[in-house]
Amino acid sequence: MHDISVVGYGVENGTKYWVVRNSWGSHFGESGFVRVIRGINNIAIETDCAWAVPTDTWTNQWIHHTTEAEKNDPNNDVKNGPYPEGSNDAFLQKDNKYGRVPKVQFKEGEKKPEKFSWEEIDASTLPDNWDWRNMNGTNYVSWSKNQHIPEYCGSCWAQGSTSALADRFNILLGDKNPTPIGLNAQSIINC
Repeated sequence: MHDISVVGYGVENGTKYWVVRNSWGSHFGESGFVRVIRGINNIAIETDCAWAVPTDTWTNQWIHHTTEAEKNDPNNDVKNGPYPEGSNDAFLQKDNKYGRVPKVQFKEGEKKPEKFSWEEIDASTLPDNWDWRNMNGTNYVSWSKNQHIPEYCGSCWAQGSTSALADRFNILLGDKNPTPIGLNAQSIINC
C-alpha cells in the first residue's frame, strides 16, 4: 500500500496521464511528481481513491463559546485558575483519553457516495489538461515532502494525505491566502 496525491492530468503524444505527487522527495521523478497512465486503472488509481472538499466552517465562527456543562466537567484541570473565557478555548482543556471530542469511527464501515464525481460530470466537457501546480500562473500545491529523511519510514499514508489536504485548503482559499498552507504530518499525528 502506498499513498499518493493526484494534482492534475494531461495528454502527451496521445497518451492520457495523471499528474501524481509521490512522497519520496523532490529528487524523485519530475521534481517529486510522476505521470501515471490514465484510463486503464494503473496502480488502481481510478478505483482506489478518496477525495475531500473542505468547507469553510471557521469564518466568523472560530471563537468557541464554552457551555456551563463544559466549564463544570469533572475532567477539567483547574489547578492553574478559573476556566478561560473569551478566546478559542475549545482546545485548552484536556481529556487524557481522546480530547474534548468523542473518538469518531465508521461503525458500519465507510459510506460511499450515492454518485461518484465521475458519474456526475460529462468527461467531454473537461479540458485536455489540468495542473494545480500552474493555474494561470499560480501554484496551489504544497511542497513535495520526503518520507525518506533520514531513512525510509513507511509514512506515505500520512505524507500523501496531509499533502492532499493542504492542497485542498490552498485551492479553497485561493487568492485570499497570502501564504500557501503546508501541513506537517508529524505534528498532526502527535495531536
